[in-house]
Amino acid sequence: MKKICPLCQNSAGLLYEESQRYFTCKVCHSIFVDETDLPDAKSEKERYELHDDNAEDAGYRKFVSPITTNIEKDFSKEERGLDFGAGTSQIITKVMQEKGYTISAYDPYFHPHKELLEKKYDYIASCEVIEHFYQPAKEFALLKSMLKKNAKLYLMTDMYDESIEFSSWYYKNDPTHVFFYTKKTFEWIQKRFEFSNLFIEKRLIILSN
Repeated sequence: MKKICPLCQNSAGLLYEESQRYFTCKVCHSIFVDETDLPDAKSEKERYELHDDNAEDAGYRKFVSPITTNIEKDFSKEERGLDFGAGTSQIITKVMQEKGYTISAYDPYFHPHKELLEKKYDYIASCEVIEHFYQPAKEFALLKSMLKKNAKLYLMTDMYDESIEFSSWYYKNDPTHVFFYTKKTFEWIQKRFEFSNLFIEKRLIILSN
């Protein structure tokens, strides 16, 4: 059984089948859910609304700190940022605005301000979002198009590697997690979308324009 990879458009083979079917691509080294098993918009939004995302929670703030501390290190308060896929809490937006930073929140369900997608930014943050991409090639092209020269794209997701037993991997158990990345996937993204640099540390990925 073969499927076309939604990131690199190459043929991918079946990796694992349970309640959803997962395919793996040998070109960009991603793993993705069969398009016929993707949640519909209603059930996807309902799942997001169940998330206990309290922007005042100290533990949650610590969780997103790899992004927020690096933005603070790399950019000034006057430079413009976007929190892409901000969710119900807009936690990155709130943390950075408390520090005096100029950042806007976009989310297709909860903050659907599409005019923000037509602007250019010095930095874009997307925390625990990219694993939800149904069309990752389209989404990464959009993100790239919104970055100014020398801008940075800050991402957080849990990456897969071959030391993990996929069948018992916790990260796949959320039905809205439909696209998974490896280190080689991000290397492919860097080359394909012409990012100048790639930095990976645990869950944090930084792509420099």
